Amino acid sequence: MKRVTQALLLTLAGLPALEASDLVDKDSPFYYDWESLQLGGMIFGGLLCIAGILIALSEWWKMQVQVQSEAQPLT
Repeated sequence: MKRVTQALLLTLAGLPALEASDLVDKDSPFYYDWESLQLGGMIFGGLLCIAGILIALSEWWKMQVQVQSEAQPLT
């Protein structure tokens, strides 16, 4: 009985694949242009990296200016 059930479920699971005439439907909402998606992700990641470096450097710059102003004697 278990084998019959497995065969039936496997057959039912494979039926939609038989009806699909074109496996790559570019009009489908689930079709992704992977190259453009990868390029966009790399650009976004690069911009985030540059923004992080600029934020870190601006904090370091503020600290350096603050340390120098405290080190100067008042005359």
